[in-house]
Amino acid sequence: MHPPLPIGAATVGEIPPALVVPFGLLLALIAVMPLSPARAKHLWERYYPHVATGLGLLVVAFYLMRLAGGGAMLGRTLHEYFSFICLIGSLFVVAGGIHLKVKGEATPLDNVVFLAVGAVAANVIGTTGASMVLIRPWIRMNKIRISAYHIVFFIFIVSNCGGALTPIGDPPLFLGYLRGVPFFWLIDHVMPQWLATIAAILAAFYVFDLRSFRRTPRAIQTKIKEQDTWRFEGDINALFLVIVIGAVFLPEVFYLREFVILNAAVASYALTPRVVHEENHFTFGPIKEVAWLFLGIFLTMMPALNYLDQHGREFGLTRPTQYYFASGGLSSVLDNAPTYLNFLELAEATLVDVKPTGIATQAEGAGVQLLLAHHPHFVIAISLGAVFFGAMTYIGNGPNFMVKSIAEGAGVKVPTFFGYLFKYSLPILLPILIAGGFLFL
Repeated sequence: MHPPLPIGAATVGEIPPALVVPFGLLLALIAVMPLSPARAKHLWERYYPHVATGLGLLVVAFYLMRLAGGGAMLGRTLHEYFSFICLIGSLFVVAGGIHLKVKGEATPLDNVVFLAVGAVAANVIGTTGASMVLIRPWIRMNKIRISAYHIVFFIFIVSNCGGALTPIGDPPLFLGYLRGVPFFWLIDHVMPQWLATIAAILAAFYVFDLRSFRRTPRAIQTKIKEQDTWRFEGDINALFLVIVIGAVFLPEVFYLREFVILNAAVASYALTPRVVHEENHFTFGPIKEVAWLFLGIFLTMMPALNYLDQHGREFGLTRPTQYYFASGGLSSVLDNAPTYLNFLELAEATLVDVKPTGIATQAEGAGVQLLLAHHPHFVIAISLGAVFFGAMTYIGNGPNFMVKSIAEGAGVKVPTFFGYLFKYSLPILLPILIAGGFLFL
């Protein structure tokens, strides 16, 4: 199986810095418009598909008319977007047919255990799969005192940091596996930092949740302490979930992977009893929002990634911590899979003198093997930076925005883009990630 070509590896003409403006503008609109006055917010909710695609088409026009190799780059990006939305959308549909019934309410300790299990599950069915399966029961478990922080810490752990141990866990790691990183290599090398990071985030969550629990009236606390009773409905979708995850490993020829994934989603939707969808309050609204916004993001981020590929060697990155924070910082606002590949190529070129060609060759595989043998901490830094820092914003990783949309659809008040960043990511998550980087790299 040939690995997919990294976005930044295509040979295109010199990228003018001004071409990054549409990407920055789209991110600004995603962040600001939900905070706007009611009329402006209503206009955004109505016309965001037009805005996202319009900004994307500006970049497309420049690539097609002014850049050598722009057409090939555009085709590759659209292929990657199609694969991305097939996977995200299919997992959304399949998970929407799984209903976990919960009686009673969760204590802080119950919630910590649930999130810890979700972190492990993210390595088995992926952060996207775990997020889609677990977010609805997570909301139901905490329905009496559900708050914004419940959603934020779910994104931190289940949608991102949990999936750092296996190639199944997060798309960047799967691309690394296709490039030659052995399947169990990360488990052998990052387990201490993974455990420390998850434990620190869970400890921070426990403080938040214990304070909320203690403020809950005693009568409700008594109800919360009752033993939970679980019931699983829509069991046919467990099979479809396995099919979708397994399809990720199919050869990328003739859209075979996407064909299997989409057919699993169609079968799931057709065979799931209507009552299960009703109990889950299932609609296609969240996936529609993600599809339109990420179409704009994929198109407008092409110049940013190409600029990184063209000028990355000028940044003078020589230490693992520099790769950790650089790949992490960009993964906070760019798709973390191509960001991972760009920095992996940069490390190959800088440390083992393997030139990035944009072609899946034996030399590239040799470059990864040399990195693993002689500079393993750089591969660890790039891997953890791409996965962990994807939790810094709603757009850092695909499941983040999906979880936000599902929570909003369930009536949960979630933080705005800036609220998420300034109230939770920067003061809570970032210090944990910084400490982990300096302690373990």
